Amino acid sequence: MSNEILNKPVVYEVNGQEVKLTGGMVKNYLTRGNDTVSEQEIVMFINLCKYQKLNPFLNEAYLVKFKGAPAQLITSKEAYMKRAFDHPKFDGIKAGIIVQRGEETLELEGSFSLPGDQLLGGWAEVYVKDKKYPYITKINIDEFNKGQATWKAMPKTMIRKTALVQALREAFPDNLGAMYTDDEQVIVKETNTVEVEVAEEIQQNANNQVIDIEEDEITEEKNQKQPRKDESQKATSGSQNRNQGQHNTGKQQSANDLYEDPGF
Repeated sequence: MSNEILNKPVVYEVNGQEVKLTGGMVKNYLTRGNDTVSEQEIVMFINLCKYQKLNPFLNEAYLVKFKGAPAQLITSKEAYMKRAFDHPKFDGIKAGIIVQRGEETLELEGSFSLPGDQLLGGWAEVYVKDKKYPYITKINIDEFNKGQATWKAMPKTMIRKTALVQALREAFPDNLGAMYTDDEQVIVKETNTVEVEVAEEIQQNANNQVIDIEEDEITEEKNQKQPRKDESQKATSGSQNRNQGQHNTGKQQSANDLYEDPGF
């Protein structure tokens, strides 16, 4: 990585406060994950913060980089909402959750539901001045809930916020078009990466490994199953002798019968 990108500061203002960023600051303090970000990813992050007036030192934006995946630019929900609410044409919002209650599908405002309700998704409406109709978004929870701790703890709150974020982006694309929150990004956690790699390795290598068995083990196993050659020969010889004895005995009995015959 060149020294110019690492050391040359980019200066801009956010809410009257000066923010100074360098590539070294981004690399060492504003990046999360288990991989190193590239020069291009650092430059893109700095320019996004400057253009969107984000202060990464207040956790309004940060980079995430995991092995095997490109860096992801994450914006905090608080900074996202604040930027939308400060827009001069912003005229209000409504947001809530979508649930299955018996045979009915209901859109509830807020995050409250009854114990028997099944959570299906979230919805949001954003009102913009001089627009006849609001911007409406409806999303399915299965597309966003990947089992993260926050989603497990409060899925209704999370799906409502995610729907609201998407509706705000559609309403104000010039201000929010390149900004995404962590719930919208496909972030592969380090632990999940290890689990996926192990599962893929098992699937790829199953029944493919050649197991070498020593010849002595095979010989010993055969010897246990089959009688030795000399024992087999002895058993065969004994059987033949017995058969021969029985055969000779039969002939002797026939001679005695002849001697005892009255006509001899």
